[in-house]
Amino acid sequence: MSKQTDLTTTTSSKASTKAAKNQITPVTVDPSSRINLLKQKKRLHRIRKLQEWGLFTGYLTPSLAGVMLFFFLPLLMLLKTSFQKSSTNTDFTGFTNYERVLTNEAFKQASVNTLTFALVAVPLAVLLALLLALLLNSGLPGKSVFRSIILNPMMVPVASVVLIWQVFFSYNGVMNGWGVSQLFGADKIDWFKSEHAQLVILILFLWKNLGYNMVLFLAALNNIPGEILESAMMDGAGAIKRFFAIKMHYLSPTFFFVAIMSLINSFKIFREVYLLTGDHPTDKLYMLQHFMNNQFKKLDYSKLSAGAIIMCVVMIVIVGVLFFAESKFDADVEE
Repeated sequence: MSKQTDLTTTTSSKASTKAAKNQITPVTVDPSSRINLLKQKKRLHRIRKLQEWGLFTGYLTPSLAGVMLFFFLPLLMLLKTSFQKSSTNTDFTGFTNYERVLTNEAFKQASVNTLTFALVAVPLAVLLALLLALLLNSGLPGKSVFRSIILNPMMVPVASVVLIWQVFFSYNGVMNGWGVSQLFGADKIDWFKSEHAQLVILILFLWKNLGYNMVLFLAALNNIPGEILESAMMDGAGAIKRFFAIKMHYLSPTFFFVAIMSLINSFKIFREVYLLTGDHPTDKLYMLQHFMNNQFKKLDYSKLSAGAIIMCVVMIVIVGVLFFAESKFDADVEE
């Protein structure tokens, strides 16, 4: 009987020991060690952030240094010169140089001509390039040949473009010899000194820049998901509805970029006009760059600096308006 009791006691003690082993004992964490662990995690996070910042700075520093050295520093020097009497006389004159520029008749004429040309040329460059891209993106036969013809002007140097325009639009050129005189029986026209001078330069601008803009729109059109367009077609949406409801949403960044590039190129039309007409063209073709170039030749750097600052401010305002319009358009599309 005692043996059975001892066996039962032994069995129960083993069972209790086994149950005690299977129980989960609560782990108590020392508050000080937890604080140390959090500090260590924060320190590692700071080290990782410093490493990322160092890597980012290492890649960015060369470009930032170049921009600061070759853009912002000259801009500050230009701003300083615009408030001086001259480049050699550092006497502060306030806004006298700006007043001289804004009241100058040549500057007013150049500003009107440049802005008028940009207001006409930029929308045409954007819309015509979009129409060409849509045409090439459709099932147009021989579109590779047509695309090559449109892109060819991109490879032609400015001097060659000017030579072509002189051959066509000079007083004894093709347009007067075979166009005006032969077909219409009218008198010859000196195109670059007539009231049609800006139209001639506008055609040159479009011929030179449409190919680049068209390539940008073609790339944007090819990036539009085909599944969305197919779903819209199955739902009964027509071509115009698909364009304004779907394609415009994907094309809006390209619209903005093409408009900015066209605006910049419209201000750079001075190269062609200068090579065609020289320092002092007719009133219709006198651009802001002509005014700047002539002031540079007169060594009037204070007046030149004030004019450059005014141009810079106007360009910033125009680009800011385009940014605002693009953001509003994107917000309306998303709604």
